[in-house]
Amino acid sequence: MKIKNKLLKYIVLLFIIPLNVFAYSSYIIPGGETIGIEVNSKGVLVVGFYKVNNSYIGREAGFLVGDKITKINNKEVNGVSGLLEAINNTDTNTVDITIIRDNKEKDIKLELQKDADNILKTGLYVKDEITGIGTLSYIDPETKIFGALGHEIIEKTTAKKFEISDGIIFGADVISIEKSDSGSAGEKNARYDKTEVLGTINGNEISGVFGSYTSNLSDNKKMAVGEIKDIKTGNATIRTVIKDNKVEDFNINVLKINDSSDTKNILFEVTDERLLKETGGIVQGMSGSPIIQDNKIIGAVTHVIVNEPTKGYGIFITTMLKEGEN
Repeated sequence: MKIKNKLLKYIVLLFIIPLNVFAYSSYIIPGGETIGIEVNSKGVLVVGFYKVNNSYIGREAGFLVGDKITKINNKEVNGVSGLLEAINNTDTNTVDITIIRDNKEKDIKLELQKDADNILKTGLYVKDEITGIGTLSYIDPETKIFGALGHEIIEKTTAKKFEISDGIIFGADVISIEKSDSGSAGEKNARYDKTEVLGTINGNEISGVFGSYTSNLSDNKKMAVGEIKDIKTGNATIRTVIKDNKVEDFNINVLKINDSSDTKNILFEVTDERLLKETGGIVQGMSGSPIIQDNKIIGAVTHVIVNEPTKGYGIFITTMLKEGEN
């Protein structure tokens, strides 16, 4: 009787343990296109201070770089324009500003001051969006979920992940490339058009930027998803753009596979002579470029090794696909 009871308990446990079921497709559309990326912050981010009447009034009031302003006089502000409107409409020089710092809400009183032009000033440099370029990694044709970058967007001033409310991706053309050299990562320079919206962003995560692809699906053929067990050292390619909007494949050599890292899973070196000549190796803006091996998409470029820019890292594509489904 005791044995039967124990067996019943084990059977019940099997049914109540939650299972993570991911619904990404076995075949996805590989990217490679250079895209413009614009993300909006949750709140208004403090990124620096300036003097007003020879005094750093914002810093002296207690603000720190990285604080997120969410309210002025207990009224929500959603962007820099809302912040300016609230400041300009105040009938007093003292405002109560609510911020988020280390995930905790805090109130700070700020004494506004007028400059030489009689304009109220906060002494705070702020931002509410980041715009840049990257590479589209994939589109799931069944769900139209896309993934890009292969890593999170970092706000440079704070060196922290940019907490977003929403965003968009849009078309971009590469107009020039600054080559990478030992100790210095190069970058793609692009011309983009924000009116050519390709999709909406709803997530900025450690494994990439994710959202819904709203434009027409690419003519690129679907490609099988490569599981971790499928990946091996040796020949592979990366798919990216080095001029205009032409997506091309370039040869690489996979040197090492590491399944214990969050994003640096595939160590590789560029072996393609043309890519080395044009870019010096991996450059900024290639982040998200699909890595393809044996006609399977196995990962996406994430990092350049700055002191040896012919080498870089990639993330497993399955990691991105799982995150995109969450």
